[in-house]
Amino acid sequence: MAVTLTVNGRTQQVEADPETPLLYVLRDHLELNGAKYGCGIGQCGSCTVMVDGEAVLSCVTPVLLLEGRRVTTVEGLGTLEKPGPMQQAFIEEQAAQCGYCIPGMMMRAQALLQADPSANEAAIRAHLEPNLCRCGTHMRIIKAVMRAGEIMRQNPQSGGAS
Repeated sequence: MAVTLTVNGRTQQVEADPETPLLYVLRDHLELNGAKYGCGIGQCGSCTVMVDGEAVLSCVTPVLLLEGRRVTTVEGLGTLEKPGPMQQAFIEEQAAQCGYCIPGMMMRAQALLQADPSANEAAIRAHLEPNLCRCGTHMRIIKAVMRAGEIMRQNPQSGGAS
């Protein structure tokens, strides 16, 4: 069955079973490999993307629920040449160790900061709680999200999401 998706600002059709998890469509059909397969049951957060500005676990979200909605992946936050504020902050704070959880962390944090660019450390910690990091870069991740919030407050047009 053909499903029409708007991902990172581009509308495209994919042939997929309507029950296929969004994660598989992103990775296998659209070749967007930022969202990672971690647990497959919505418990680790490595597959987090945004749907209409909200953080969503793509490994447990059937693609049929996304017709007419906006999906943003980490690839939609910026480019290698021009990283978005969240990506730039993670680079500056050296917030990635192995990098596996980082796209999901960025997307969950992006959703929070788009809703509340002034989120404080406690709000950031609470919002990121569903995402797991085994490498222990939590302090750098928190610093990166706080830095991204500063960038977004200074330049509201730089939100970085499609």
